[in-house]
Amino acid sequence: MTRIYVGPTAVYSLGQVGELSLLSSFDGDVVIPEPVVAESTVEPTATNLDDLLDGDDATVATDHADHVERAQSLLGEKDVGSATAVLAGVLAHRDPDDRSAVAVVSEDRTVRRMARGLGAEVTSSFGVVVRATLEDKYLSQSQAKRIVRRIDQHGMHLTGELRERAVGEISE
Repeated sequence: MTRIYVGPTAVYSLGQVGELSLLSSFDGDVVIPEPVVAESTVEPTATNLDDLLDGDDATVATDHADHVERAQSLLGEKDVGSATAVLAGVLAHRDPDDRSAVAVVSEDRTVRRMARGLGAEVTSSFGVVVRATLEDKYLSQSQAKRIVRRIDQHGMHLTGELRERAVGEISE
């Protein structure tokens, strides 16, 4: 079973626009590391995350202590708390023979690079919107484009080129 670890940047960007439920479009277990939950105190993200966790769409990870030291070692000076927890989850569940065993949703470049190097699939909050549009027929292309624009307006800014690419993928 695929485990999808969601980092704080994705929780924030999807939570600010009330779209954390789009994480349920993944086939697998959506996992929010406990430090990510603890850091998610800005409203409306905190309330939207509580709602997500109250349902059956996500769980909180608290059981990767044996991998935290290795994750901290990999991050070195770039250890930024919740990034360690995300990478510890990747280390706990990666399978060198199955790249789909673990995935990460994050905008953090260091987390993305490390997770990809450890064999995880990687996407961003914009990738979540694209996936929900392609996989779930309940989200129309126009709704998805509005969500991408709202995320962009709430702090997770895209360059013009990346915005057009995300919107273009929704349209395909």
